[in-house]
Amino acid sequence: MEDRSEIVFFDVETTIPTRTGQRYALLEFGAILVCPRKLVEKHSYSTLVRPSDLSLISTLSVRCNGITRDAVTSAPTFADIADKVFDILHGRIWAGHNILKFDCPRIREAFAGINKPEPEPKGTIDTLTLLTERFGRRAGNMKMASLATYFGLGQQTHRSLDDVRMNFEVLKYCATVLFLESSLPNILTKNSWVSPNASIRRSRTNGNTTPEGMGSSIDTPSSSVKIETPMKSVAEAHIQSDNPISPLVSRNVEVPDLLETNSSRPDPLNLVQFSAEVRESIQSDDMEEEPASDSRNSSVSTATGGHIGYTDFLEPNNISISSFSLSLSPLYRGIQKIQILHNNAELQVCSRCLKVRFGISTRFVDYAGRPRLSFVVDASSELCQLLDAIDNLAQKLTEDTGSMSEWRPVVNRKPGFMNCPTIRLNLPIVVDGNICRWVTEIYQKESSTIQKLVFSRFDVAELDSVITQGTILDAYFSVDSYDYQQIAGIRLVAKKLIVHSS
Repeated sequence: MEDRSEIVFFDVETTIPTRTGQRYALLEFGAILVCPRKLVEKHSYSTLVRPSDLSLISTLSVRCNGITRDAVTSAPTFADIADKVFDILHGRIWAGHNILKFDCPRIREAFAGINKPEPEPKGTIDTLTLLTERFGRRAGNMKMASLATYFGLGQQTHRSLDDVRMNFEVLKYCATVLFLESSLPNILTKNSWVSPNASIRRSRTNGNTTPEGMGSSIDTPSSSVKIETPMKSVAEAHIQSDNPISPLVSRNVEVPDLLETNSSRPDPLNLVQFSAEVRESIQSDDMEEEPASDSRNSSVSTATGGHIGYTDFLEPNNISISSFSLSLSPLYRGIQKIQILHNNAELQVCSRCLKVRFGISTRFVDYAGRPRLSFVVDASSELCQLLDAIDNLAQKLTEDTGSMSEWRPVVNRKPGFMNCPTIRLNLPIVVDGNICRWVTEIYQKESSTIQKLVFSRFDVAELDSVITQGTILDAYFSVDSYDYQQIAGIRLVAKKLIVHSS
């Protein structure tokens, strides 16, 4: 069997859309294969790509990357190089700067455009995410050009192969600095930003640093919050997934709590370990439920009654804020996640007659660049009061653990619309072969009858036709937490939706 253990660093250059609805077109693809043990380049590949419509190469596009129409006139089309690109990417760990939001979606669009199966990663390392989390903003805005300037590596050319190699060099430089800082933390990190997961933590409130083993870096929480730090294996803490990369993050190893000393400190040079930690955070709201029975040959199955077995979900006016407790649950090598409990059980909420403000959104992506689905609803005053209380407790505990992340309130109160608060409900997805499907159970209510909707294609268009602006629905959701890429908050994950037909 072919060894595909290398990390593939890749980058694409594209046209720049100049009008609404215009797509990106690939102009260049570049990649290097890197040995993860020796951190040496083993192979490289780059090529210009001729788009089907040369008029997409505008002056703005040329100004960005210098690739002109004349330069790509004799270049191969993406269809010509698709097999080579697939062979380079498929089954390997993908790495690159901001690839989750840009390069991965462009690759998927390119393969979809020629009706060929897209490559799948074994894992993903987004160095923008990774270095923002680990290295901090000591290099400024963390763009590749800023990082290269910080380390004196020269100017970024915005050409694929040059940028890939610069990305690799920047990552090695950052890893070396982190390795040195972990060796002499009291000296080397005294005046620098340090990640909350490193051996030194800076208090958000007073800016002081506390070496591990020299005293607690977690302030005493308010009396209204109970904090538990159970010892669990990652296999127990991690929510199992059908995702092919889950074995990488579900290792059966004991995870000490945040006050452990150097033994819990992650290896700054272990790229796959870094990737696992980042993916764990990304996947935190892609919670895998037991799959619904596959009834694709039937369009609708019928059920009656109002709750359909969801008896553990409480309405906001039945939830006592004094009964909340927050638990720190280990995820991976010292990283911990906040669990939000009510009477020592997972908090699950039922909120009825919510009005959809904005329909299905695909603006957020998962670890492989696939769209993550969500929609926005108006929130009642009772629900806002409950979520604000949870928000305050979770934010306090996050800050007490030493996190420097910016907290994003779960209730959105835009300026000028303070009396019209909204919340975002997330629809978790699972990957089943080449199909992404959502696991949220969706029902339609007509008069006194409730029917379960069974989707055949799992196309976003199917959801768009059900969850539209102005739709009234009942939502059953869990309350999750996240701390990712210096942004933290709580997330509402829909388990069941009942859409009112009238």
